[in-house]
Amino acid sequence: MNFLSIFVLIPLLMLLGLWVARNLNQVRGVMVAGSTALLALAVYLVFAFLEAREADKVSEMLFTASFNWFPALNIKYSVGVDGISVAMLLLSAIIVFTGTFASWQLKPLTKEYFLWFTLLSMGVFGFFISVDLFAMFMFYEIALIPMYLLIGIWGSGKKEYSAMKLTLMLMGGSAFLMCGIFGIYYGTGAATMNIVDIANHANGAVPFSNHSLENLWFVFTFTGFGVLGAMFPFHTWSPDGHASAPTAVSMLHAGVLMKLGGYGCFRIAMYLMPEAANELGWIFLCLTGISVVYGAFSACVQTDLKYINAYSSVSHCGLVLFAILMMNQVAATGAILQMLSHGLMTALFFALIGMIYGRTHTRDVRELSGLMKIMPFLAVCYVIAGLANLGLPGLSGFVAEMTIFVGSFSNVGNFYTMWTIIACTSIVITAVYILRLVGKILYGVCENEHHKLLTDATWDERFSVVCLILCVAGLGLTPWWMSDLIGTGTQPIIDVINSAKEFLYVPF
Repeated sequence: MNFLSIFVLIPLLMLLGLWVARNLNQVRGVMVAGSTALLALAVYLVFAFLEAREADKVSEMLFTASFNWFPALNIKYSVGVDGISVAMLLLSAIIVFTGTFASWQLKPLTKEYFLWFTLLSMGVFGFFISVDLFAMFMFYEIALIPMYLLIGIWGSGKKEYSAMKLTLMLMGGSAFLMCGIFGIYYGTGAATMNIVDIANHANGAVPFSNHSLENLWFVFTFTGFGVLGAMFPFHTWSPDGHASAPTAVSMLHAGVLMKLGGYGCFRIAMYLMPEAANELGWIFLCLTGISVVYGAFSACVQTDLKYINAYSSVSHCGLVLFAILMMNQVAATGAILQMLSHGLMTALFFALIGMIYGRTHTRDVRELSGLMKIMPFLAVCYVIAGLANLGLPGLSGFVAEMTIFVGSFSNVGNFYTMWTIIACTSIVITAVYILRLVGKILYGVCENEHHKLLTDATWDERFSVVCLILCVAGLGLTPWWMSDLIGTGTQPIIDVINSAKEFLYVPF
């Protein structure tokens, strides 16, 4: 068995263990053992990849393996990783591990909840290790389907409406994506669904014989993944889904699942259709620029803690797509760093919001105040999460956003400069709603007598948030190793995109 397939095997074994578990302790034991094994495997993969990359600086993908799955269409189960994939696998493992402890006290139907949570995790891990378009799409669908039940059964508020809206909009995006994938398969004439083989088809020449069709499939593919990345105007499922989802599902949803959108846009849409990316990228750049500013402004006017963080996610995920569309090495590296940073920050935010809501039974900012004196540990952690979100130096948000804006400003042309300046305004807007939110709910006098009797975080909650804070600080203080790791994956894709500029006139 290939080493990477263990990332799918472990969740399968976890599903089997959960199925035979007979009590709550056994369910918790299976989840802790499985999530710990995934995290250990992801950490090992980082070191193994760095060692293998040092020995082999030619191959684009490492630890590759492939076997025939559906020979009639030359569909294979093909796996492999580059620096981007390794970073995303590490992020996924961290969120699954901490999400397990964030759900420690979840009731009822704990066993069933963790079954769907594990299936969702398996889809995410399978997506990031796949290099075959069909396999990626299959794991993509596996990751989406459990969201309906996880929100509809264990969610809160308008959970049925939110679950249905999320599922229908993401399935609509999947329909676009499926059209794009089959368009790539038949349009290139490469007779394979392997991403690297398609990119290298005809000795590196542009693989599409019909440029108009390439543009069409690029729009389908980028839009399909863009829906999951909360790109304007297809973002409306995200705030409702986040607001109704249980804590760990919000953590995995915003922390990892939305990253499938940015990853797919970069790995598939732009890498396999570079001419179309250069010719039509400016349209999506405008849409993502709107997402960045619109999401930040929308967060300012919300009164629900989850909606504030959900619209903040729209802004930050928009920044990921915005940086990818700048099509240069520095901005692309910043985009992947932003995926990591936002994944950790938003998971921390949703974990803390869930813990506060579990005690106060409200997420309304107008009903919360003075929490610093009542639950100091959770309040301090919330301040740290807020500072990371607004880009405080020393935390992950600063490193990611600075890399993005440095790369974006390096693009020549008034068009790119104008949109970069517009996107930069989100920094100020983010500081406004974060500082106002922290001041409102944590400081001042607590006017609710019930809230004065509340307790601080339990051991499992403390363990979960401390792990996330250490990761946020670790990425912020030591960004060079992750930047080097990511750079090995972004450089080949950027080279392909830039080389396509020689074949066409780019308007900006």
